[in-house]
Amino acid sequence: MLWLLLACVEPAPPVDSDTAMEQDSFCTDAPVVRWANFGQGFIKGSCQGCHSSTSADRHNAPEGVTFDTLEQVWAQKDMILLTSTQEPPSMPPNGGVHEDDRMRLAWWLRCAPNGT
Repeated sequence: MLWLLLACVEPAPPVDSDTAMEQDSFCTDAPVVRWANFGQGFIKGSCQGCHSSTSADRHNAPEGVTFDTLEQVWAQKDMILLTSTQEPPSMPPNGGVHEDDRMRLAWWLRCAPNGT
């Protein structure tokens, strides 16, 4: 019976050891950053002007990139990290996000457990 269960389990994707070590070192001394103490306010103030389903003018934001819920944010986590925390950041397009907040965003999306 156990072999049946094991046969249905997909193998874990390979982990790039360099990426895992970089992740570990980045998160080692990171503060606890979560939706409740940072993410919700950041997303509302810096992203939802264009990336909300109820926004009057999305300024050409793609329809599939909506951040109304925590789940929607986490589903787009890699794209958010790429466009908002890499140098030079392209989101938000008019800038205005302090470097400290960009770092908190990176700590949250790279170090927090998924969905928190």
